Amino acid sequence: QINFVACQLFALLAAFWFRIYLSPSHASSAVRHAFATLFGIYFAVFCFGWYSIHLFVLVMMNYGIMNMASIPNIHRYSFVVAMGYLTLCHISRIYIFHYGILTTDFSGPLMIITQKITTLACQLHDGIGRQAEELTAEQNRLAVKSKPSLLEYLSYLLNFMSIIAGPCSNYKDYIAFIEGRHVHMKLLEVNWKQKGYDRLPDPSPTGAVMYKLCITLVSLILFLTLTKNFPMAYIIDNEFLDKTPFLSRLGYLYVVTQAAKPKYYFAWTLADAVNNAAGYGFSGVDERGTFRWDLLSNLNIWNIETATSFKIYIENWNIQTAAWLKRVCYDRAPWYPTALTFILSALWHGIYPGYYFTFLTGILITLAARAIRNNCRHYFLSPVPLKVAYDILTWAVTQLAVCYTVAPFVMLAVEPTIKFYKSVYFHMHILSILVLLLLPTRPQTHSARRAQNQAMLNSIKSK
Repeated sequence: QINFVACQLFALLAAFWFRIYLSPSHASSAVRHAFATLFGIYFAVFCFGWYSIHLFVLVMMNYGIMNMASIPNIHRYSFVVAMGYLTLCHISRIYIFHYGILTTDFSGPLMIITQKITTLACQLHDGIGRQAEELTAEQNRLAVKSKPSLLEYLSYLLNFMSIIAGPCSNYKDYIAFIEGRHVHMKLLEVNWKQKGYDRLPDPSPTGAVMYKLCITLVSLILFLTLTKNFPMAYIIDNEFLDKTPFLSRLGYLYVVTQAAKPKYYFAWTLADAVNNAAGYGFSGVDERGTFRWDLLSNLNIWNIETATSFKIYIENWNIQTAAWLKRVCYDRAPWYPTALTFILSALWHGIYPGYYFTFLTGILITLAARAIRNNCRHYFLSPVPLKVAYDILTWAVTQLAVCYTVAPFVMLAVEPTIKFYKSVYFHMHILSILVLLLLPTRPQTHSARRAQNQAMLNSIKSK
């Protein structure tokens, strides 16, 4: 943890220096690529020592696949090798190198690199191996038309801004950032003459970085004060279960889940700030004319804490991983995209049984929540008091459903997970199954999703 924080703070300083002294106007793309790569390699070695070799082995293995595999299969081979290597490392890190020793806990960077490898492979497949009319609008926008050079490839996967904590970004966005086109491309989407500008503005990320560092500081304070005082293990303590009523146990479950969040808020917001400090992460201008630096943001805290549906919560938590799952799995799955996406998410996280309890429960609750929303929500949209009451109820149910779902993710093992679910009578599982049995569902087939995506693409082309 100390190495992680030290590296990220050093990366923050390096990012400011990188933006000021190695900006595209002061240095070539090759120099920027080389600096970002070498510093990233240094951070990996500093944090993980010889275990960082796993990162470099996976990167070079997939570079070979990218250059030797046939384009129709490049995404399949890359996916199998990257996920297979990650899974083997998950297993060895736990059963051979004794999970819990910090110097061997190299899985975080390996997970991010796996995301980037599979993202690039899929986008290369889209750009070279498929016709434009076969792609969705997003796939067309992100498709990569030519294979990257070795330096570009290493820089994308190992750059110092994201080597430790991510997030995963799209290859074309990263190359545009290195080449100095990143901000300019986003600004061209706005008619600045109508806003009174004679030329394109030059947005600075400093304000966004300072704001995110404030969130990071608050998250760190909450982590140090709350997380250790409200451990998740207490919800299965025998004395607690014997003396605490069911509703009180649900209330405490919400409290301990809230206490577990600050470490994620800290790590992801700091990683976002590092990228912004380097000048990466500009996403455009909002309707009020404010410059936005949230292209790489991994969470929206307000939307998480006020979510009124399971879907909204998931969309705003670990955003870049959700985007990766959508691009490499959900949009490409021939059948059962929701189930396959949850299973891939569990496999990517690791091999602890608790992960699979969480994600399999998540499948069930997601399908039930979708059925309720599709069948019932339109009855509560008006009048306003009814809509407010509906939102309050769905907020409470959503928050408790999330707590119920993620508890095994923290507990990890089978025994405490079963003990927890028994203590709350498996109520969310039972309710979800009843909903799915009683309410009609309208699953969207792969062909229907493809037709919908094609209609969207045609609409964009016509504009």
